[in-house]
Amino acid sequence: MKRIVETALHARLLVTVLALLLMAAGYWCYKKLPVDAFPDVSPNLVQVFTVTEGLAPEEIEKYVTFPVETAMNGLPGIENIRSVSNFGLSVVNVYFEDGMDIYFCRQLVGERLNEARESIPDGFGEPEMGPISTGMGLVLFYYLEDTTGQYDLTELRSIQDWVIKFNLQNVPGVTEVLGIGGFEKQFHVEVDPLALERYGFTVNEVIESIEDNNLNIGAQFIERNNEEYVVRSVGLATSIEDIRSILMGSSDGVPITVGDIADVKEGAAIRRGLQTKNGTSEVVAGQVIKLFGTNASTVIQAVEDKIEQINQSLPDGVHIVPYYEQKTLVASAVGTVTSALAQGIVLVALVLVIFMGGLRPTLVVALALPFSVLFATLGMYYFGVSANLMSLGGLAIAIGMLVDGAIVAVENVDRHLRSSSEDQSRLSVVKEACGEVARPVGFAVAIVILVFLPLFTLTGVEGKTFRPLAYAIALAMSGALIYALIVGPCLAYFLMRAPKRKNSVDGQAGSGESLVVRILQAPYRPLVSFLVKFRWIPTLGALLILGMGVWVFPKLGTEFTPELNEGTVVVKLKMAPSISIDTSKLMTQAIERRILNVPEVTKIVTRIGRGEVGAHADPINAAELYLIMTKPEEWRQPYDQEAMVEHIRDAIGEPPGVIVNYTQPIEMSVDELLEGVQAELAVKLFGEDLDLLLEKANEIAATLGEVEGARDVQVDQVTGSPQLLIRINRGAAARYSLNVGDIQRVIQAGIGGVDSGLIFEGIRRYEILVRYPEAYRSTPESISETIIRSPDGALVPLDEVATIEE
Repeated sequence: MKRIVETALHARLLVTVLALLLMAAGYWCYKKLPVDAFPDVSPNLVQVFTVTEGLAPEEIEKYVTFPVETAMNGLPGIENIRSVSNFGLSVVNVYFEDGMDIYFCRQLVGERLNEARESIPDGFGEPEMGPISTGMGLVLFYYLEDTTGQYDLTELRSIQDWVIKFNLQNVPGVTEVLGIGGFEKQFHVEVDPLALERYGFTVNEVIESIEDNNLNIGAQFIERNNEEYVVRSVGLATSIEDIRSILMGSSDGVPITVGDIADVKEGAAIRRGLQTKNGTSEVVAGQVIKLFGTNASTVIQAVEDKIEQINQSLPDGVHIVPYYEQKTLVASAVGTVTSALAQGIVLVALVLVIFMGGLRPTLVVALALPFSVLFATLGMYYFGVSANLMSLGGLAIAIGMLVDGAIVAVENVDRHLRSSSEDQSRLSVVKEACGEVARPVGFAVAIVILVFLPLFTLTGVEGKTFRPLAYAIALAMSGALIYALIVGPCLAYFLMRAPKRKNSVDGQAGSGESLVVRILQAPYRPLVSFLVKFRWIPTLGALLILGMGVWVFPKLGTEFTPELNEGTVVVKLKMAPSISIDTSKLMTQAIERRILNVPEVTKIVTRIGRGEVGAHADPINAAELYLIMTKPEEWRQPYDQEAMVEHIRDAIGEPPGVIVNYTQPIEMSVDELLEGVQAELAVKLFGEDLDLLLEKANEIAATLGEVEGARDVQVDQVTGSPQLLIRINRGAAARYSLNVGDIQRVIQAGIGGVDSGLIFEGIRRYEILVRYPEAYRSTPESISETIIRSPDGALVPLDEVATIEE
């Protein structure tokens, strides 16, 4: 190590220039570092979503989820597969080992999806991968506000889907924009069963006629006058009148059209989610998801700039209102740690000035701080460590340690300069002084680095949480070591000088010491002498303190990490699984109005169920209320989020039939991705009998509810949704010469509706849905009376060929 010091001093100008370049590179890397509030502990996950039309969870589990899970088995690096089968939606979560490239993981899953598609029956949906994101990818939520009242929810949803979404998806770093709320526009062909009977048509014939009369074709080209003319035949429907005029047949030379047997009108798609605001109205909303690995702050800023541009192009009175963004949280977290870091640097510099007694040695030591910090940011950029609460917190923790080696070296240089002879060169003095302490300084700093090395061996959530801190401290201490052994001696040569008049040449303590040090030494010397003489006193005191620590330690309790307040409270509601979406909306709005009685809550925006697939798969009995509150310093108990949750809890009370839980946006998303449940602690029960599982789960919940400190103990709902089961009698169907497919097609079209094509309005595409009017499909009795026409023309009620069970 002494040779390292000597080599650096011989090339001192080069070393100084390289140090400046390294600091400049470190600053550039700091500006390029991804910035997050917390380390992203999300698992290496690829999600597969399959949307189906009206299938019950049992069918989805058997015919969709199971084939997808089976296809994923055996992939390299796979750790776990979890799935959820809800009404109309299958979600399969494929977990890979940490460290695997997410794009490679998606490639593996994409290749196996082709195999899964072959195993899924036709019409049961197409499995697709979710966005390339993580649990911290939901960076901004917004809703549309219409101050004029001219636009209904269908028009606002069209603005969201065809204007806002397309523009926001062009922002660099945005991987997906998901819409929810309002009504997706459709064109409904509501068939009159009596008209079908009168004209002798079937529902299947209506569907086939619409499909045959709604298409464009290409007919190659013709040559004319040495030129090619491309031949196009345009037959796509572009208006309601086009659909009404589609020919079904004729009677006595009179054409019979779709308009004669059905009511064609604008309608809305069946929705499994909606968005409400302040307990009074529905809104159309969107969620912006950032791409995996991108800088959250940069993406959010770019999205905000784009929103300002979009607002200028929207109709008068319509504008985008963000109600949740991670930018505030990121800025708060990073600002807090950065402030602590800056304060630490100032305090250390101040202490150095006071205790070292000179500006030149103080400057040499103080420069170790920016050098080490910028060296650490350079390493963080290289290793892909983001600037977050843990990594910047690690730098703040290490501030006091970064100058230790430099202090030892500079103090020794100062002592040698004071005791050196006039004919001795400054270079030889610095070389000798730094060479003496090189080995102990190197070992001391290396030991500190070694203390943090076990953190690099952590895996899973622990590793993702604490590795940024370990990287930051280890890199900063490595920079401090380089500074103490290489850069510091060179700067000491350039900046430090021997005093004009030497105080002492014998090396006695106190020679050259600052006034503060000499004042502190006055009481310290006799105290140390006394304690050394009566050694049993400090020994007994140390043993007493140790005993008190041993007694207190078991009573402290343990926790993985303290709960980090995100500044946004989310209230989760779970209602009866059989609840309708309209009733769910009414119950949620009633709770919203209760919460608005809390003075600190200024606005509430709630998501019920799910919107476009890609981030959430909640059923309609689940609601998430995002509470927008005043500034924390204006609360009754400033900055006390736990007390604020208690005020909200008191305002809500205990609504009947509703399970209430309190969480935060990022905490909620990460918990769900890690273990499949949105809770800090989950108990999983396995078995075949769902009723028995539910019974035992309720017993476990009741027991856990008695544990001190346990709050919001609840059981996930796995049963309770009523069904109408239609069982086809194959023998009866055969007597009427009906195939099962003929009956199923009529049931699907008559009750749920069948997509029979698209209608184009400009570049916008809307579905054409064929179904019976509401009056013919609202009760089990009306469903049982659904008419099916047999091949010989006989009219067969559904209850003749099938039974309907509740």
